Amino acid sequence: MTLVIAFIGKQGAVMAGDMREIAFGGDDSSIEDLERELYGGSIASDSDLAKRADEIGVTIQLRDDKTKVSQRDGVLVGEVTETEGAKTSRKRLYATKGSYVIAEIVDSRLRVMQKGQASNFVVLGNDTTKEVANQCIQGMWEGGTIQDALRLIMLTMQIAASVTASVSRTFVLVHTDIAADVPAAIANDSRKEQNPD
Repeated sequence: MTLVIAFIGKQGAVMAGDMREIAFGGDDSSIEDLERELYGGSIASDSDLAKRADEIGVTIQLRDDKTKVSQRDGVLVGEVTETEGAKTSRKRLYATKGSYVIAEIVDSRLRVMQKGQASNFVVLGNDTTKEVANQCIQGMWEGGTIQDALRLIMLTMQIAASVTASVSRTFVLVHTDIAADVPAAIANDSRKEQNPD
């Protein structure tokens, strides 16, 4: 679980996503304990994560090369994976100039959860990353341009990476200034989920 943050404005949309992927190995209850600590915000750095994993006998594999945000025909798409025990679901954010949709994918079924309009920030992530993002937005956003939103998003990504090891220091940034067809992108993805290549 990581951080994807977007601003949907009347003039365009911008989205950022970190690149961290963590694979855990070992005893299920120990993995759950470590995930709870990590996503709860009590593990700040990669070295703290490695040390804590070692203490409780969990192996970890860290990668910072997973692209979680992309731009497809003017639609920005960001995705995070949520794991609760054996259950895994994915949340996907679609954003374009003036509107956004949040969908959930469970068992190859894509379901629209929420729709919204400009001007909004939308945050997908764990409790800690959402809290950091919300504090940044509430503390610093006074309205402004897409460039102002972009600067705030970049700062939020940097702050989140400094307070939790669940977020990589590198991130991908995408933007669009057109009002693309979000329902068509969702319909296309829904077909792909049900009929993977």
